[in-house]
Amino acid sequence: MGQVMKEAAFSLAEVKFTTGDINQIVLQNVTKAQIKIRTKKDNVAGVTLPVFEPYTDGVDTYELAGLARGGQQLAKLKKNYQSAVRLLVELASLQTSFVTLDDVIKVTNRRVNAIEHVIIPRINRTIEYIISELDELEREEFYRLKKIQDKKREARKATDKLREEQRRLGKLAEAKEVQNILDDDGDEDLLF
Repeated sequence: MGQVMKEAAFSLAEVKFTTGDINQIVLQNVTKAQIKIRTKKDNVAGVTLPVFEPYTDGVDTYELAGLARGGQQLAKLKKNYQSAVRLLVELASLQTSFVTLDDVIKVTNRRVNAIEHVIIPRINRTIEYIISELDELEREEFYRLKKIQDKKREARKATDKLREEQRRLGKLAEAKEVQNILDDDGDEDLLF
């Protein structure tokens, strides 16, 4: 850009040296802009960026300027300034893209920081709380199962004891058959 602007300024100095003051000639002949700008949209990583594109509209309105003297230097001046304007448009397009991307990067960095320093620690604390509650429930369930096993063991011991008692009583009943009161077995007399 610096080189192109230097050449354009130098060619302007050449024209002024050759033709003298051309301000009035330019002001009389130029009625509208010859180089215009189109705007397009470009998508870079999901970000819509404006892209400026120069285009030439119409014909050269001051093509006869400098016909008397310095026409070649004036044509060179127009060419140099057209390339300078094109470069300026390209530079403006790039700068606009950079500014837009910079804003998007800042927003993305804020989101990343929010996720990294707020959301992820909050989720980690929630996960730790859920894990501790599940561990507590698991310990309670283990304790409850142990208690149930103890109660079943006690109930089994009680039923085993009852069965043993019934078996023992059943053997005694078998051993002692019902005696007839009328039969005399030789009961001993009891003294009171």
